Amino acid sequence: MRVDASNALLGWYAVDKRRLPWRCVAGERADPYRIWLSEVMLQQTTVAAVKRYFEAFTRRWPTVEALAAAPDEEVMRAWAGLGYYARARNLLACARAVARDHGGRFPDSEAELARLPGIGRYTAAAIAAIAFGARAVVVDSNVERVVARLFAVEEPLPGARERIRALVDEVTPEGPSGDFAQAMMDLGAAICTPRAPACARCPLAPYCAARAAGEPERFPARARKKPRPSRNGTAYWLEHDGHVLLVKRPPRGLLGGMIALPSDAAPADAAWVDAGSVDHVFTHFALEMRLLCAAAPRRDAEGIWWPVERVGEAGLPTLYAKLAARGAEWRQSRPSS
Repeated sequence: MRVDASNALLGWYAVDKRRLPWRCVAGERADPYRIWLSEVMLQQTTVAAVKRYFEAFTRRWPTVEALAAAPDEEVMRAWAGLGYYARARNLLACARAVARDHGGRFPDSEAELARLPGIGRYTAAAIAAIAFGARAVVVDSNVERVVARLFAVEEPLPGARERIRALVDEVTPEGPSGDFAQAMMDLGAAICTPRAPACARCPLAPYCAARAAGEPERFPARARKKPRPSRNGTAYWLEHDGHVLLVKRPPRGLLGGMIALPSDAAPADAAWVDAGSVDHVFTHFALEMRLLCAAAPRRDAEGIWWPVERVGEAGLPTLYAKLAARGAEWRQSRPSS
């Protein structure tokens, strides 16, 4: 990218950048903790969804040391609804590594950041550039799209990723690159959108090969997706005296460490009633989960007996929150004893 193009982008960013709770205002020093937390939350999640969680997390745990000292269950409960729960486990592991091994200070080099739990290539580059003012090659999905269009990259994703990364390296200015990286991300989010990009308002329009070709939406090209496999499962709503049975899932695997309804195996012998099913889509498969409901004569099943009226406070992941809503409907519809 020529210097005048880079200047045009940064000039646009200075006026039109998004106001986000983790960004520092002019004159403030960037807080690596807030940058790291936002980047982990934003992985495969929208900015709109993250804002509320970020503000709640930073009120409750304002420093990396505070987060490192938090019980696992509290953090997982606060994370519920953001999805991709392995990120929450890595979040805690990283916070504890920073507190334990780095005196509560994030390392300032991209290489050292990448050695921390849960920090990959993109996140290490983003923290190094935004929090520490290093020159780093920052490539998220927005930057990928902008650069694929800027250079009309014909090779489809995901195969084109290394080519696009090399192009981002070419156009990233020497010296601090935090503003440049955020400008590219904002451009992709606000103007160079997947559909109907606002090319007439784009500061890079005069330099864009895809726009010159008259078909910006054709880029980036994508390989044909394989069909997402489907799975089925069964969950159980077992209640007694205004309490419902919840369990903590195993620490590893799908929704690891989260509080959930029992699934797969019935937690007790009971007169189970089919309450229908819910559909939920994970990254690699679609799941249809059937819900069976019953009332228990006593609380002898192992688990957490949670007050039904406060089940919304249990921090259930989205799938189980949907199932709990079905359980509440069954509860309201069944004859009173």
